Amino acid sequence: MRLRFVLLWLSFISTAVWATEADMTERQIPVPLAVSDELKRAIIQFGIPTVQQALDGTPTDKETWLALIHSVNTEQKKKVKKMRKQYNVNVEMMNINGITVRKIVPAALSDKFKSKIYLDVHGGAYVFFAGLPSIEEGILIAHRLGIEVISVDYQMPPHAPSPAALNDVFSVYTALLETHGAHNMFVGGTSAGGGLVLGLMQRLVHENIATPVAIYAGTPWADLTKTGDSLYINEGVDRILITYDGVLKAAANLYANKVALNHSSVSPLYGNFEGFPPTFLLSGTRDLFLSDTVRVNRKLREVGVQTQLEVFEGLSHAEYLVAYETPESASAYAELASFFSKW
Repeated sequence: MRLRFVLLWLSFISTAVWATEADMTERQIPVPLAVSDELKRAIIQFGIPTVQQALDGTPTDKETWLALIHSVNTEQKKKVKKMRKQYNVNVEMMNINGITVRKIVPAALSDKFKSKIYLDVHGGAYVFFAGLPSIEEGILIAHRLGIEVISVDYQMPPHAPSPAALNDVFSVYTALLETHGAHNMFVGGTSAGGGLVLGLMQRLVHENIATPVAIYAGTPWADLTKTGDSLYINEGVDRILITYDGVLKAAANLYANKVALNHSSVSPLYGNFEGFPPTFLLSGTRDLFLSDTVRVNRKLREVGVQTQLEVFEGLSHAEYLVAYETPESASAYAELASFFSKW
């Protein structure tokens, strides 16, 4: 009897160890219990696409990429128009060094940030949210922090792969540096925007150019390779990104072009973090990029950079931005405001 039990136990362990990737991605994940009712409703309303559904929607050529980009940007534009009206911000299109930017001014400036400016670098997997959709997070930052925002509408693939985006952000930053001074500037972004912010800092330090007062990297896509643990653990759990092996992988290759995905010019996680200003990092327990976020935090801490890492229960990738009308979102930006006000 004892031998039979041991054999059954060994069989169970063997089955668990050798479970296929498909087995792991077909887990039935409940709505997180320890989150706000507003977030629960947002998750239920949106649903969680399967990994296979995400894979089926992967672009395979320039034509399908352009069609997907147009579709995503069209929907995002509707959301941004709603947010712009909802928060009563003034948006003015401008040109800085030949690059399109949008200045976003809130209805009321905070006393803490009246003399400051925030450079916003939008996300979107390095391929989405060109044009008006680029100011989604810029609107929230302007309104919730009470700060003037400059949002960069940087170039993207398919027509402009790396290093076009970073060059555009760098050009706008250095121009603002001349007019405002580093001591009056914050820089930040979410996802691909967070990755570009990190890349910008590495370039500034390398070229001995003054860095801003502090930076914000929200769930940064800092490693374009499939390396981080959460890319595996949270596959099929993250309701926003779903899986690396679909649009993300295709976007990574489209953006990097002929550059190796683990090169620091496209994956700043593999670069140098010395000389960075204080950094605020944000993620969630269901975030496919949770590993990117905590790995960046560790790299910064190892070279003595002061950081604040906030990980929210139950949030998928950038859900504080996607589901912006939730207590979790309000809390995330309140933490950011508190962090920036220290410097």
